[in-house]
Amino acid sequence: MRIEQLTFTRFVAAVLIVFHHFGTGKMHFTNEYTRFLFKQANVGVSYFFILSGFVMIIAYHKKMHVNFMDYMRNRFARIYPVYLLALLSLLALFVISNQVSYVDFVLNLFMVQTWVPSKALVFNNAAWSLSVELFFYVLFPLLYNRFYTKINYKKLIVPIVLFWFISQILFHYLFFQESYPILFYSTEDLKYHPVFHLNEFLIGNLAGLYFINNSNKIKNYDIFIFSLVALVLLALKFPIGLNFHNGLLAVLFIPLIILISLNNGFITKLFNKKAFIFLGEISYGLYILQFVVWGYISDYRLNKYFGLDKAEDFLFCFFLRLAILVGISALSYLYIETPIRNKIKSYANRKKQHIN
Repeated sequence: MRIEQLTFTRFVAAVLIVFHHFGTGKMHFTNEYTRFLFKQANVGVSYFFILSGFVMIIAYHKKMHVNFMDYMRNRFARIYPVYLLALLSLLALFVISNQVSYVDFVLNLFMVQTWVPSKALVFNNAAWSLSVELFFYVLFPLLYNRFYTKINYKKLIVPIVLFWFISQILFHYLFFQESYPILFYSTEDLKYHPVFHLNEFLIGNLAGLYFINNSNKIKNYDIFIFSLVALVLLALKFPIGLNFHNGLLAVLFIPLIILISLNNGFITKLFNKKAFIFLGEISYGLYILQFVVWGYISDYRLNKYFGLDKAEDFLFCFFLRLAILVGISALSYLYIETPIRNKIKSYANRKKQHIN
């Protein structure tokens, strides 16, 4: 089961994250009207985690049991080929510039960097979220087989919401204790630690269970969706000292995801167009390859080969690199992600048939 209108929202989140990484601090994106959005656009990663939990339920809700090895193979086929492409591309770049750390490379290779103090953002800055996702992937078959298939989702509301609430309280308390290390982790490390993001995945799972049990309530929710987007913008504009990095905006993201999924209005008709779906499909590549593109198409190279000035031509350079990133992500999706995923699945199916 696929909910196509959600796909494009991934592209929107990924692009905003690119703006956050490479546009923040530049005058073109830090005027009084847009500063709040691009400065906090990294909440797009929180949206990814919540959406991931939601989509996992949608994808597996008809199964009575999730086989761990089959599930992990499918997840591996989905995320690792392009993840590895980004990693090897950056390795080559760092070797050329004599800035390579092979310890950091190995941590990223095995997707465990977020578990190691001060290493979450090494090598490929964007890859930290995939390290967190791997933690979710390992847990999901257990959660699904032991709880989601055996307990009515209404009985899961209190424990999951309570876990989310306690996670927010604990994170905010620890985050503002700037000089208080916990088991060798700094307060900055907690922003990226998998355990402190588990609440997002679980609340996404709960939203998925709710949707499955209320999927007959389809109608036009356009006005409510626009209202929720406005509330998200207001929350980012006036954070009142809150930190949204680790799932606090689930209070708005969850109803937004559910309403988009149940909607049959203009937004759904627009987002279901093939071009928008395709942009959503390439969003993973856009996210994981962003530092590769900005690394190879550096300010130095743009100036040396094209005479583009870092300050005067910033806006042109930014959108040039963004366009190249979109193009590379599209090629990656068509010629790396999809073919390799299909080959892995095909090989697994042949192996099963041979065994049977």
